[in-house]
Amino acid sequence: MFLSIQYPTWIHPEIIQGFPFLRWYGLMYVVAFATAYLLFRAQVRRGELQRAEGRKVAISDDEVLSFFTWGIVGLLIGARIFATLVYDTSSDYWRKPWLIFWPFDGAGNWSGLQGMSYHGGFIGGFIGMLFWSIRYKRSFLAWCDTMAAALPLGYTFGRLGNFLNGELYGRITTSPIGMIFPGAERLKLSADWVQATALKLGMRIPEGALEVNLPRHPSQLYEACFEGLILWLVLWFIFRKRRPYNGFLTGIYTIGYGLVRFVIEYFREPDADIGYRITAGGDPAPIYVNTSFFNLSTGQILCMAMILGGTAFLAVRAIQTRKEGRNGK
Repeated sequence: MFLSIQYPTWIHPEIIQGFPFLRWYGLMYVVAFATAYLLFRAQVRRGELQRAEGRKVAISDDEVLSFFTWGIVGLLIGARIFATLVYDTSSDYWRKPWLIFWPFDGAGNWSGLQGMSYHGGFIGGFIGMLFWSIRYKRSFLAWCDTMAAALPLGYTFGRLGNFLNGELYGRITTSPIGMIFPGAERLKLSADWVQATALKLGMRIPEGALEVNLPRHPSQLYEACFEGLILWLVLWFIFRKRRPYNGFLTGIYTIGYGLVRFVIEYFREPDADIGYRITAGGDPAPIYVNTSFFNLSTGQILCMAMILGGTAFLAVRAIQTRKEGRNGK
């Protein structure tokens, strides 16, 4: 008996067939930004940001919208630059950097800006919010904390967009929650392990078939759940009202995302053209299955940087706060 799930046939990247401008991925980005904005504004209306800043003057919706605009613009720029210059191995974007934000393919057809990097978006959004805070003389860490509490739930929809695109799927699995993604690479049945996996799953292989599409972890849904919903619940209901100093939520978010994403990367298949940045034996390792916890992807290396950076940041802020407390006394 076949124990895997077929990717829904009714899902296509385009919301309406024949209209390439309307895509699920883009719509999910809009929903993500709207969700984060509403959660951010809810904190402002409860006076949480004003108290963190030590301000008595109310914060207007225009200020919130301006802050979000700078942050979103920085996020989109950073996400796109990272995706094209770090993850693309063709070097086309290094030779022709104007193509980074060119939404048409070589034939002149609309293709959109397909390819965004979370880590690039994290850096770009951080810089955008920092510049806004300097420009308008606001407490960057207080505003950044408020964003950190709102952002993960919005991020959930970004990963749902990846799922609707049928991209960024996981490694091969024999688990009952494995899913057959139509765009996944078909593997040659001449490989013994492929035959053994298909046999274990109870797949019916047509006579004469040379290749098979094996089920994968729906890693986009894992990320939507844990990097999005679960991380948001932790930040919103546990840490949001218990922050000992400004910057605390920013550090917890950075560490939390890095930890969760690092683990989920063991279920997600690395980009075929990049593979692993580090392998256990120093030689190329298969990307379809996890053969060693020491085979590390680009995403995992960047997540390690987030964990270390967030930990160091919290340590510095704790020391600063302690000194400020002593000086205040």
